[in-house]
Amino acid sequence: MPVHLIAFKFLLLFSSPAGEGPRGWTDFRGPATDGHAGKATIPLQWSENNNVLWKTAIHDHGWSTPVVDQGRIFITTATDDGRKMSLLCVDAKNGRVLNDQEIFAVAKPQPKHPLNSYASPSPVVNDDHVFVHFGTYGTAGFDAESFEKVWERRDLKIDHIAGPGSSPILYQDLLILHFDGGDRQFVIALDQESGETVWETERSTDYGKLVPDFRKAYSTPIVIEVGGKPQLISCGAQRAFAYDPDTGDEIWSLRYEGFSMSSRPVFSDGIVYLNTGFNVPSLMAVRVDGMNDVTDSHVAWRYNKNMPTMPSPVLVDGRLFAISDAGILSCLDAKTGERIFRERVEGEYSASLLAADSRIYMFNREGLSTVIAAAPEFQVLAQNRLDDGFMSSPAVVGDTLFLRTKTHLYRIEEPAAKTPGS
Repeated sequence: MPVHLIAFKFLLLFSSPAGEGPRGWTDFRGPATDGHAGKATIPLQWSENNNVLWKTAIHDHGWSTPVVDQGRIFITTATDDGRKMSLLCVDAKNGRVLNDQEIFAVAKPQPKHPLNSYASPSPVVNDDHVFVHFGTYGTAGFDAESFEKVWERRDLKIDHIAGPGSSPILYQDLLILHFDGGDRQFVIALDQESGETVWETERSTDYGKLVPDFRKAYSTPIVIEVGGKPQLISCGAQRAFAYDPDTGDEIWSLRYEGFSMSSRPVFSDGIVYLNTGFNVPSLMAVRVDGMNDVTDSHVAWRYNKNMPTMPSPVLVDGRLFAISDAGILSCLDAKTGERIFRERVEGEYSASLLAADSRIYMFNREGLSTVIAAAPEFQVLAQNRLDDGFMSSPAVVGDTLFLRTKTHLYRIEEPAAKTPGS
């Protein structure tokens, strides 16, 4: 790398916004893929006229979550007809658009559901590259500094039926993708540097005579460690799987009745918590030390009332918080599955929950954000409203909150949170 680029990267590292250090919000649910911002003291209150450092319009439509690394925000968008798909880079310091380029042109896009967009999968970023994924329409890797395309794949085709949804994840030197369509269902790992296939695994689910709609799914996987070895926890229609992320070999599977989920699993203390999707959404707690079919042996508990299909839950201090698409918030004991409380929160929800500084943040489709205490009693701490609604999940870097509405990207922070040069 030329000396001037090394110096530039060094400056970005130590002058990035809100003092985030070397890494930011690199995955749509954060660096730990669990929706936690730790002890970040992000604002409790904001509005269009309060605690907004900047607001930048984002053209077209996209429900992907912004990812942030080394002072740069990467975000995808697409025309509403799906014919043009783009990647934007925004300066986290001032909201200025640094790069805006069309990635893929599509002559005849598949139909999508009205609640979806053609740019719903979120990007993922590491120190050198940003990776974008538009499902069947294409996947590509870019140099994070020059914005030059390093590689692309346009050959991974499925019928999403309702549009793309699952986001890519990084593991070691791999980029791992879900393709759960109505016609074909598989998981694939690509080499981050070249985009070449390292392994590809077909779902072993027996779909029998199920119609294509019941075979699709949109969940994003996570990688956990079990007995010192990694497992890729991967939810598809009618069955969840654990794979070896290095090889794609199946370790165990779990049967259920459900499909079209986009909620992402969370993991803690040997238990993975996952959603089953439509028709009756359930949340299941599953021990991860099994082999083969664990349906009858490793389910710790199952909860069937008012669970989400889209928003991902968050786990705080042994309590699991989950909000249904219709706005019913449940707090469950993570060990037993017993309900601690259940309350209605205004609005409908697609965005995943955020935990920060002993608070839970919820963002509805109409632009209202509700903040509650991450406690065993339901306590509303604040409600905040922006001009448009949330389909994307939030991002946090340092003490700064980045929010994407249907039309704009915001940097939310209290004045005291600013650092020199930020």
